[in-house]
Amino acid sequence: MESQNEVIYIVDDDFRVRESLTELFASYRRNVMSFASGMEFLNFSRSDANACLILDLRLPEMNGLELQHVIEAETVLPIIFITGDGDILSSVTAMKAGAVEFLTKPINERALLSAVSDALAKDRIARQNAAEREKILVRYNSLTPRERQVLPLLIRGLLNKQAAGVLGIAEYTIQVHRGRIMKKMQVDSFAELVRLATKLNVDTVKAS
Repeated sequence: MESQNEVIYIVDDDFRVRESLTELFASYRRNVMSFASGMEFLNFSRSDANACLILDLRLPEMNGLELQHVIEAETVLPIIFITGDGDILSSVTAMKAGAVEFLTKPINERALLSAVSDALAKDRIARQNAAEREKILVRYNSLTPRERQVLPLLIRGLLNKQAAGVLGIAEYTIQVHRGRIMKKMQVDSFAELVRLATKLNVDTVKAS
């Protein structure tokens, strides 16, 4: 597992659990930060680093599921739930909401390490995709309003003549826009243009 610039957060009101897990990950030279409550975690200013969260289901004031809901409304952070009881309903709720794993105490060390590896990998990929999307968005924002009208029509597979009919402009003008769009989006093929537009969820319906 990569360790540089990666953080494992632990939220559990049981000091013994926090201490045990911290020692476990420290033995693997992992960066660990622990918190006794959901509010303590939320009030902490987290760094912009690849991370995951090991979260106790049963917490005072704000339980794990409630904290998961708050976190997901603000950012993407892979969560591994741990609990002292086998609450099937809660585990189903947590997994449906995107949790990476749901483990019962006493925690199986191998299962936890595997879950953390999966969670960090998931966050790493999400960050890479977000960075790529941001670069694509910069290109998209360089398009003129008219070019942004033309792009969805092209992605839908309309011919230049058909796109021109939708927008009420000359076919030649569509050809010019198409060339400029390809240049500004920095692509060499239409297939690549479609891929980038898909990543941005370019509206292919309300294009006219």
